[in-house]
Amino acid sequence: MKKQVLNIFTVLALGLAVVGCKKGTEANTSEAKEAATSESSSSKYAVNTSESTIEWKGFKPAGSHNGTINIDSGTFSVTDNTLESGTFIIDMTSINTTDLEGDQKANLDAHLKGTVEGKEGDFFNVAKFPNAAFEITGTTVENGKTMVSGNLALKGTKNNITFPATITNTGDVMTITSDAFTIDRTKWSINYGSKSIFDNLGDKFINDDMELKISITAKKS
Repeated sequence: MKKQVLNIFTVLALGLAVVGCKKGTEANTSEAKEAATSESSSSKYAVNTSESTIEWKGFKPAGSHNGTINIDSGTFSVTDNTLESGTFIIDMTSINTTDLEGDQKANLDAHLKGTVEGKEGDFFNVAKFPNAAFEITGTTVENGKTMVSGNLALKGTKNNITFPATITNTGDVMTITSDAFTIDRTKWSINYGSKSIFDNLGDKFINDDMELKISITAKKS
């Protein structure tokens, strides 16, 4: 009887671990494509940076870390309530860990930004690459969701990604809220701790998948 109870608790623990580590759907990734264009008569929207952000989450065997990155600026073109084109700039110097405090937070923020001497290139090296950018290459509608495709330029590398988002237009305000999705960071040469790049890491690796969730508010200009 005792063994049966232990087995039940083991199954429950494993189930909770799987749920806790659940990640967003992987974004389709391909080579960079030509940016979308819009008609001169389309409506223009400017990003409200104070109400826009990117949430990130990184995974490792012992758990995960999460935080935010600010959006620096952006503009979009809309025709008949349909998003046609646009670009937004990401302020990589604003990387912020939100699940840690004190020295642990400061140390991880510094490592991610590359402000630790000798570790500048481990992650994002913001001194050399202070900004990232996303430019829309096209949109389609699938199962009620807008599939947004665009070139993500990050750390000097540009790849095209596609992810699901909900886009709403209320008066002069447009919101773009993506589902949580993952990208393979190594496709942008962010290789630190990747067991697909380095051997003999044991359980000291960091998952290649990095989760992102984009939330943008833009106002008609």
